[in-house]
Amino acid sequence: MNRLITSWGETALTRFPEDPRDPLRAWDAADEYLLRHLADEGTDLSGSLVVLGDRWGALTVSLAAHGPVQLTDSYLGRRATSANLARNAGSAPGAPPVVLRSVRDEPPERIDVLLVRVPKSLALLEDQLHRLAPAIHADTVVIGTGMVNEIHTSTLRLFERLVGPTRTSLAVRKARLIFCTPDPALPRTPSPWPLRYALPDDIGAMSGRTVTNHSGVFCADRLDIGTRFFLGVLPAPEGPVDVVDLGCGNGVVGTAAAVASPGVSVTFVDESFSAVASARETYRDNVPGGDDRAAFLVGDGLADLPDDSADLVLCNPPFHSHRATTDTTARRMFTDARRVLRPGGELWVVGNRHLGYHVRLRRIFGDCETVAGHPKFVVLRAVAPASGGTGRSRTGTR
Repeated sequence: MNRLITSWGETALTRFPEDPRDPLRAWDAADEYLLRHLADEGTDLSGSLVVLGDRWGALTVSLAAHGPVQLTDSYLGRRATSANLARNAGSAPGAPPVVLRSVRDEPPERIDVLLVRVPKSLALLEDQLHRLAPAIHADTVVIGTGMVNEIHTSTLRLFERLVGPTRTSLAVRKARLIFCTPDPALPRTPSPWPLRYALPDDIGAMSGRTVTNHSGVFCADRLDIGTRFFLGVLPAPEGPVDVVDLGCGNGVVGTAAAVASPGVSVTFVDESFSAVASARETYRDNVPGGDDRAAFLVGDGLADLPDDSADLVLCNPPFHSHRATTDTTARRMFTDARRVLRPGGELWVVGNRHLGYHVRLRRIFGDCETVAGHPKFVVLRAVAPASGGTGRSRTGTR
């Protein structure tokens, strides 16, 4: 646990889930720069305060006395904010409550101060500025913040086009602020998101089918090459099988399993609200009438699934946490998959070759095999040991 010291006091902050082995802090210089600017300028925070994209709650918790509304696409970010609010006693007595919403919820009707932590996804920023613009008025204070490698010319042009004239601050500790003056005369146009597109004709069960991508989903405007490779070698389970699409993104992998094997039930899981919304639409467009065979969960990986409840877990793990490269998420995904799989159940993973997932999988499962190779990617298969230790598959894929 680390402590952030600002003009609003000292705040104890952690990421979620808490992991003593994770050296990454729950805030950075961009959060500090914005909070310091608000204090130095004496910004009036008495009106409707909205915080967009707060990563682990540093901004929301520091400004809790002003009753901010937090909008985030991250379930883990929202859980971190909730835990950090509780850790720091939340709002002061008599202060307005802090409201935690997802970016898929209805936006506030009026915004007097909008603080934007610039997201990694320009598409997510575009979609949210479209959605929030009707609540912004001429006197709204709009300030963005991010590290210098997160703020590009395209970022500033987006604020200019959707909100109003925009300028940036000098860089301090590799962080920068964005100042935007709302222009009520700008036309309020609908968001172009979500996007829908047809898949190529050479990727197995999903060939030529349509997927839906809400903003912020990985490779939202195209099929990434790792997933394309994975789709070409996916197993086709026989009989009634419980499948989990872990880190589902737009749901194309889990939907492919349902299309190829009508007897399977699929649980789509992701920590992104937009991803799960995308997966739901992708599945329903391609498996009409199949809602009784699908579940859609926004959550912390497999934390909400019981032990021995799945026969097949399909996973394309992320190896970034915002800008940081880390295997923490993949490690937890593999460990949780081992718990959730029934004896003889299988975990199929696609990943970049250089990440060395086979080493981690052998430690957790006892062994793994390479199903398919690609110059950049590899597909690995690990089998949960049966009660007798044989590791015999339950899914009929081998």
